[in-house]
Amino acid sequence: MTVTLIEAFQRSRGLPITGSPDAATWQSLIEAGWTLGDRLLYLTREYLRGDDVADLQVHLAQLGFNPGRIDGVFGPATHVALVDFQYNCGLPSDGTLTRRTLLELRRVAPNVGEKTLVTDIVDPYRTPSTAGDRVVLWGDSPLLTALAAQLPISDFDPSRSEWSVEEFAKYVNASGASTVLVLTASENELTFSLSYWAGYHSHSRLGEQLASGLAASLAASSFSRRLSVNGMALPVLRETKMTTVYAEHGHLDESEIDVVIAALVAGIADFLHK
Repeated sequence: MTVTLIEAFQRSRGLPITGSPDAATWQSLIEAGWTLGDRLLYLTREYLRGDDVADLQVHLAQLGFNPGRIDGVFGPATHVALVDFQYNCGLPSDGTLTRRTLLELRRVAPNVGEKTLVTDIVDPYRTPSTAGDRVVLWGDSPLLTALAAQLPISDFDPSRSEWSVEEFAKYVNASGASTVLVLTASENELTFSLSYWAGYHSHSRLGEQLASGLAASLAASSFSRRLSVNGMALPVLRETKMTTVYAEHGHLDESEIDVVIAALVAGIADFLHK
């Protein structure tokens, strides 16, 4: 029964369905325990996270104040959106969700049927690049070195494979790169799976386009493994703020490696061109 409940929770949160309470699942369980109004919300050095933050982001987006990605992370974009809301309502514009601000937020909430999000109109995933169309590569796949050699615009350093998701996200978010491709090898993976951010009330449209484009490029080649494209809330997809795709594959023989690399390079080039 416990395994079934954990799997159901993981499925509902876009996490890998393992049936075990791994670190990502525990973190998601903790975040799910917060409801809007339980605590003060404001910008901190270690960003506050939780379903209450996601609820706040949805409320702001419904009212036309863009909090960026609706991901349950109280970052700078959410702070600016909250300050703008407070200013427009004549409240102290300190970026803190106090009881008074929450009451005003609920008072002016749109009626049922009027819940268009500004994030559905203004793409919050199109991060301006300060380094051109640079693609950061990361992961533990044996494909990465050869892929980097075939992709002149790539940013790849094998030593980064030892980094945690938090360390990598901190680097890449400050790098000005436009795109991230994470490649991971798994002996248990029978398919070539490609995932993009999807969680709470949002998903990365550009991430979905890139994942679908890479899958289409692989399908058009001689690569015969089963392909899958899914929206997920994996930590690396949540923490990186630009267009990011997470790819997982099983063991590949030499002939498959060459085909996959050529297909990935073509898919990335086509995505960036469009």
